[in-house]
Amino acid sequence: MSYNYNNSRSDDYPFDDDEVTEGALQVWRALPERIRQDPSLASFRQEHERLHGDVEPLPTEDGMQLEEHEQEQEQRNGHNDGTHAFTQIGINVTNEAGQVHVLDGRDLENNNDEQHDDGETYCKSNLKKYLTWFKISILLVVWGVFTAFLMSNNEHVDQLSLISVPSNGSTRVFPITTSTLERIGLALRGPFRLQENELQLNVTVPLPVLQVQVTRTYYDVFGMEIYTENASQVWQLDIVYFDLIDATKDTKKTRTFELIPSDSSMLTTANSSRLNFEFSSSIDGELPLQLNVDESPIYKRHGVLYAAAVLCGLYVMIIWEIVNRTFAAIIASTLSVGILAALNSRPSMGTIMGWIDVETLLLLFGMMILVAILSETGVFDYLAVYAYKITNGHVWPLINCLCLFTAVLSSFLDNVTTVLLMTPVTIRLCEVMSLNPVPILMCMVIYSNIGGALTPVGDPPNVIIASNNYISKNGVNFAVFTLHMLPGVLLVMVQTYIQLRFKFRNISDLQFKDSPEVEELRHEIHVWKRAAASLSAYSKDEEVVRQTLMKKVNRLKRSLKKRMTSVITPAPNYEQTLANLQAKYPIRNKQLLYKCTAALVFVISLFFLHSVPELQRLSLGWTALLGAIFLIILADIEDLEAILARVEWSTLLFFAALFILMEALTELGLIEWIGNMTEGIILGVGEDQRLTVAILIILWVSAIASAFVDNIPLTTMMVKITISLAQNSTLNLPLQPLVWALALGACLGGNGTLIGASANVVCAGVAEQHGYKFTFLEFFKVGFPIMIGSIIVTTGYLLLSHSLLTWH
Repeated sequence: MSYNYNNSRSDDYPFDDDEVTEGALQVWRALPERIRQDPSLASFRQEHERLHGDVEPLPTEDGMQLEEHEQEQEQRNGHNDGTHAFTQIGINVTNEAGQVHVLDGRDLENNNDEQHDDGETYCKSNLKKYLTWFKISILLVVWGVFTAFLMSNNEHVDQLSLISVPSNGSTRVFPITTSTLERIGLALRGPFRLQENELQLNVTVPLPVLQVQVTRTYYDVFGMEIYTENASQVWQLDIVYFDLIDATKDTKKTRTFELIPSDSSMLTTANSSRLNFEFSSSIDGELPLQLNVDESPIYKRHGVLYAAAVLCGLYVMIIWEIVNRTFAAIIASTLSVGILAALNSRPSMGTIMGWIDVETLLLLFGMMILVAILSETGVFDYLAVYAYKITNGHVWPLINCLCLFTAVLSSFLDNVTTVLLMTPVTIRLCEVMSLNPVPILMCMVIYSNIGGALTPVGDPPNVIIASNNYISKNGVNFAVFTLHMLPGVLLVMVQTYIQLRFKFRNISDLQFKDSPEVEELRHEIHVWKRAAASLSAYSKDEEVVRQTLMKKVNRLKRSLKKRMTSVITPAPNYEQTLANLQAKYPIRNKQLLYKCTAALVFVISLFFLHSVPELQRLSLGWTALLGAIFLIILADIEDLEAILARVEWSTLLFFAALFILMEALTELGLIEWIGNMTEGIILGVGEDQRLTVAILIILWVSAIASAFVDNIPLTTMMVKITISLAQNSTLNLPLQPLVWALALGACLGGNGTLIGASANVVCAGVAEQHGYKFTFLEFFKVGFPIMIGSIIVTTGYLLLSHSLLTWH
């Protein structure tokens, strides 16, 4: 492919206007505004204004001449002032095929042209090649395993039947087709009494129950019944009174029966045997039931091992960065579904789609749209400079204000929304102060999770706990929840501050190793280079943009080499820096800012109303989506592709894969196993120490488990266990201390790992889009010790207030 160059122009502007086609303009428009306005891409902007009459100001000829003059100065003085360093930018480029490339990361070696020791380079190259082939081989084996499982088994289809159980202890028999089984699964749907239902009990009439048992009947050669024996333990379920059946919503109960082996002595005399379900109830009328029999249920002991292996594999891929985090979640979730298929429990596509928490994805998508449009106003830069001003440029006062504001905001908004709003401000704040954003972002998101534990609406586990009918009807409302959580949250905030100050006691740990100018240039080189690499060469339009971007990369590389060999000039004082920053980062589009403010006021107002149960009409996801639509209408955005390109699709896909993975692991029995182990330990201690042990077990199990598995299914299971422990009359345990232990454990445990809480993943995704990547191990080294310290402090608070002082 050849192009006509205009020799009278700079190397940064190699193409004539007639070569900038509409396709090239589409690629150019997908870039962020600050890169679109760079003088290196002035030819594209001029052609765009000529064709579309865009009203945005074009970089002036003076600005272009000034940059050329600065290049000449660089060549003479070996020095670049770094004025055009775009440190806050991450690029999403959409090509003609509709593929979105997310331009992230910042740890790219920029001096690729330098020569290294040939022997060392050869050894490293060979080792990397062998490791790459080993990784590909392992992943291909995993792919082959779950592909074979999925191809060799059909989707599991429930065979539903309707039966009616007679009244007052009469038995209803339901035959089982296969007589030689070791275990059998049964799912029932009917008017069962749930733990959280408040039921008017009649003291004169006992609560009716349903009893289910598997029996085995032996027959002689003539088909006559010889003997019937019990083949399983009795499963007893509470049901509502007969006159409340029509007003009760059907609920589902499942059970796997472990069958007792056949009597060998009877097998010698009998010709055949048959298994049956026997149903009997004490209700004053016929009981309608829907049932589904599974003759090949998952053996939960093996299922737990399979689930643990999949979870370990996911963490190996993420910790050592074998593959991208999102791709690792996709592999793990697909493998877990493949294991279910191998166990004859392959879910249908409709079931898998139902596992995805669309509410959370809708919330993230709507807020990402809002933040993408809001970033065009320059308000994040302006707020960062303002924070620099009020703290006089001091590092720790700035971090303290940032973390405290984030914690308070997370208490009343959900912490995912808070992180989406605060992460761009934090990144700009670090950039104007020449700080490394990664450790500051870790501090911010840790405090977001701590603040989210304060109220019932701050974190998803709290929403699950506080919205439970049984818990809310036993005195746990918004005020009581916040009052009991407040002392623990305040203590944890103090403990976390002490640990963070000790962890980052050297201010150099919060700064880049090289000078700010060098880091800015490296970051900008990486952003532009990834932008160029994301464009394919098969399209002339993309080639035009790619060649222009590479010219910019080469010029920046020359500037970097000169900067690294130049004499470091002394840093300007605070007043001079502040004046420069205020002049450089004003509000760029006040009219758009007013429109964004109106949309944010609408969204945040509805978020606050969500904390009042009587006023809940719209979910958080619907609120965010309506706010995004409202802002798009107000701002009159025509080029929607450029906005959608800023959405972190990889983060949304990661959450979707994680939801599927956790539900599949639940089907394999992992979450139930954690719950049963917790309940078994609590039931095994003496009465005088039972409350203390219950608080300790629920707090520590929920915290450690929440650090490594998604806390939403875990909290759902632990809520059931907490209620069953409180309802057990022989244990005599109060409900509220167990609720506070579960809430604090599930929320604070999310600080343990990068994927322990939704806010952590969102923060990492936004940071990556801006070019600052932090790994699983980097977060683990900071977050896990803080999580352990938080749980130790919380343990002391709960034991003091409830075991000793009996606040409840």
